[in-house]
Amino acid sequence: MSSSKFRDLSAGTKSLIIIEQILFAGALLLAVHLNGIYQVVDFQVIPDSFLLLYAVIFALLNQLSALALGLYNSKLRESFRGIFRRMLMCVSVAFCAATLINPFYGAYLLPIELLAIASSLSVFLISSFRYFTFKIDFFGFGKRNILVLGSGKRASIIERRMRRDVDRQDFTVHGFVIMDGDAPDGIQRETRINLDESLVEYTLAHNIDEIVVANDERRNNLPVDELFACKIRGIEIIDILDFIERETGQIAVNLIYPSWVIYSNGFASNNHLRNTLDWIFNAVMAFVLLLITWPVMLITVLIMKITEGFDAPIFYKQERVGLDGEPFNIIKFRSMRLDAEKHGAQMASENDSRVTKIGLYLRKYRIDELPQIWNVLHGDMGFVGPRPERPQFVQSLIKNLPYYNERHNVKPGLTGWAQLKYPYGATEADSLEKLKYDLYYIKHRSFLLDLLILIRTVEIVLFGKGR
Repeated sequence: MSSSKFRDLSAGTKSLIIIEQILFAGALLLAVHLNGIYQVVDFQVIPDSFLLLYAVIFALLNQLSALALGLYNSKLRESFRGIFRRMLMCVSVAFCAATLINPFYGAYLLPIELLAIASSLSVFLISSFRYFTFKIDFFGFGKRNILVLGSGKRASIIERRMRRDVDRQDFTVHGFVIMDGDAPDGIQRETRINLDESLVEYTLAHNIDEIVVANDERRNNLPVDELFACKIRGIEIIDILDFIERETGQIAVNLIYPSWVIYSNGFASNNHLRNTLDWIFNAVMAFVLLLITWPVMLITVLIMKITEGFDAPIFYKQERVGLDGEPFNIIKFRSMRLDAEKHGAQMASENDSRVTKIGLYLRKYRIDELPQIWNVLHGDMGFVGPRPERPQFVQSLIKNLPYYNERHNVKPGLTGWAQLKYPYGATEADSLEKLKYDLYYIKHRSFLLDLLILIRTVEIVLFGKGR
């Protein structure tokens, strides 16, 4: 996560990350201390400076694993049992990683038994901490108190799309100020404010941290002088497009206006080194993935041959639209019946009757996507990017969805921001939702964001959230 993204987090979220880092490191130090008392295992005495370094590395491995399993996703909808299950897997993965790097410590390597004790303590400490803090909503203190300037159609997106508590973990809505030109049928359920006093006085009196500008008609309707006065008094001013982008990780396509695109940062990569090394990075990643997954692919081929007959095709090619709108053939394990498109091209849907029995598992765990390693090596795709669509659907979507063609400004990918945030799409409405996330990715595209997406994809694969 980049430093700018970390700064955007609430104080509560930052505190969660920092406190858990201390707890993970403390688990290792506590394990060493207890071993000194009870002499569970014998090992060479480690200097305090080295021991502190190992504790930090141990904490980072656990937190990287936690990130991959969604434990730092602020909108994770899980019961405590689900969080505990993820925590067990998180610590198990980190334990394996710690044992792999342990020999590099040389003479001061840590006994495996000690790492196991530290991992067990980590599960107990972090799970207890999570249970306590989330039960009493301890980290709610970091929420921003926002005032929305507007109560019409634009402002109603906050009421409709961010209505659940899980969507408002980082802010509370004080109310919606009625402005001239706002549609009367906008805000329906939340507090509407008829502002009779100065905006500056009102915000200071009610401890407003941030003002979201969301009125429908801005021409000659924005209180520019008062917004300026609020700004210099330390109150943040943010456009609703930027607010939705920050809180949801998507761009509200239906609200975009040309000047916002022109003056906003992003949408084009100025990192020439990244562009030059892009294929090398993807090729190396593809080769590593191939080394890891070739047994899985071999087993998949054998099972498909046994269950569907030795004459049945294993792979299938399908034309997709890639970078700059150029078509290419994507390669996948066949997960549908041979006559799946006898009635013409159609989008895949949830519980699709055309999917074979083995195809259900291939899709659930993303195994059907593995042959696309060849597309990455060939340069048609990258590891991260918008998922490529078929030409038949693209032409229709370009006509019906504004800015849809912009997703072809980057290479398509095996996984992407939309796949993490909106994992299923079978209709034009779903395509619009995914487009919002794809545009966010294109705007913020960076090596760190790509790395975050790759790490978070582990969660999708391990918990069978793929399609």
